[in-house]
Amino acid sequence: MRTFYQTKVLEAGCDEAGRGCLAGPVVAAAVILPKRFKHRLLNDSKQMTEANRNALRNIIEEKSVAWAVGFVWQNEIDEINILNASFLAMHRALDQLKTIPELLLIDGNRFKKYQSIPHECIVKGDSKFASIAAASVLAKTYRDEYMEAEHLKYPHYQWSHNKGYPTKAHRDAILLHGDCELHRKTFRLLPLPKQGSLFENE
Repeated sequence: MRTFYQTKVLEAGCDEAGRGCLAGPVVAAAVILPKRFKHRLLNDSKQMTEANRNALRNIIEEKSVAWAVGFVWQNEIDEINILNASFLAMHRALDQLKTIPELLLIDGNRFKKYQSIPHECIVKGDSKFASIAAASVLAKTYRDEYMEAEHLKYPHYQWSHNKGYPTKAHRDAILLHGDCELHRKTFRLLPLPKQGSLFENE
């Protein structure tokens, strides 16, 4: 994993978590790491254990030059769509940075320009650049923490396990109990009926 994209500018890595969920916010983080930051656990957050993500979150927050997290809520996602919501979450994270970066490294292949700061979109950037990987860790841990708290209000959806993603247990709970205020109404909450399935006569 590379520690920087360019050697002479201050870079902020940006990534999001929760794009594919049926419920809850999409969350993004922006992280400026010191040039020589390295940690053996740092990787794409999806490839890390929950315990390692939580441990690394504290290290990232302590060692980074600057970091911030932005939330875009489910009602906003329904209004502007998930792609624009992901960009907005990154912008909200960048708005909070106490140090202004000179270059943004964005995980993925698209981004909406932020102010006058140049950016580079990098497919699978969270497995290639340390600052993006660090942002992926913060975005995922903050979102997971939020969904675990919401699980206490809505335990039947099992968000403590699925974090709002479209697992069978989550969708079975929607079928049984209906949706709630945290669900994204513009998303397909239940699969299309299939011949012989329990959804056939719905």
